[in-house]
Amino acid sequence: MPIFDAVDFDDHEQVVFCNDRSSGLRAIIAIHNTNRGPAAGGCRMWPYRSEDDALTDVLRLSRGMTYKAAISKLPFGGGKTVIIGDPRTEKSERLFRALGVFVETLGGRYLVAEDVGTSPADMEWVRRETRHVAGIAEGGCGDPSPATAHGVFHGILAAVERRLGRNTLDGVAVAVQGVGNVGSELCQVLAAAGARLFVADVQTDAVRRVVEAVGATAVEPAAIYGLDVDVFAPCALGAILNDDTIPRLKARVVAGSANNQLAEDRHGAALMRRGILYAPDYVINAGGIIIITHEGPDYSPADAFAHVAGIHDTVHEIFARAEAEGVPTNVAADRIAEERFRHVSVRSAAA
Repeated sequence: MPIFDAVDFDDHEQVVFCNDRSSGLRAIIAIHNTNRGPAAGGCRMWPYRSEDDALTDVLRLSRGMTYKAAISKLPFGGGKTVIIGDPRTEKSERLFRALGVFVETLGGRYLVAEDVGTSPADMEWVRRETRHVAGIAEGGCGDPSPATAHGVFHGILAAVERRLGRNTLDGVAVAVQGVGNVGSELCQVLAAAGARLFVADVQTDAVRRVVEAVGATAVEPAAIYGLDVDVFAPCALGAILNDDTIPRLKARVVAGSANNQLAEDRHGAALMRRGILYAPDYVINAGGIIIITHEGPDYSPADAFAHVAGIHDTVHEIFARAEAEGVPTNVAADRIAEERFRHVSVRSAAA
């Protein structure tokens, strides 16, 4: 694949291909933009079908992190790592320490954390080779999934307030697609708020655990799109809002934790035409990166989660701008984010 002319390249500052034969590491680190500060973003491990798929994923995710940090007014830019491999069978200390060596060579331009397929324990191995790592247990937040889920919860609440005119989720029907670390945590929070839950995942054991824990109703993965619910919450992989799935949606709100939910930007307009309110994914799933800003010896979970709750007001800001300018919510969110990271110096990044 040509790199500089790739659709998803989008002026990335740096793309690093990491190869370590002794550990089996094959990884790509992408740094999209550092105008607001060092790039921050998780490390995803996935058995990609091809190197092109891995490159496309890391470029899209890295760019998304830039927008996520900017919309949240954080002093970070966007970056991401993908490791090509099966996290169930190919993890090792040597592999993650090799990754740490590559992260260290970047001299602090990139801060790595866990993501899909990796864990805080894996990041502890990375930390043996570099201090440029976040999301660890000691002096940090550990697993960021709870913070991400709570941010999504506040985003859903804001969307329900806007579209349904309700200030509570009691009795609101929510279809959750994907009940991994974030999706299952989100179900716990939604159930505690009184929501009626419908869940689907290709991992039947994960579905069973959520059903038993919160009394959710299990549905087949292919059926989740067409449920007559108030909210559709995508919490699995991306590109699931597309020409095939959008016409099947009956929900009035789409708000979930998955990255890059829109297969193409034009699908935001498709949702708008159907009267479906979309809470942009990188806005409401920013809890993980928000909580990283609180890590350190004085880490306070209460302060960190209060910061995450501010996603509620950010979502309302986006909805108001979208209505005022007559544009889809993803366009409004991008405009706000771009105003905050284009040609911005590190010194003014908190603005």
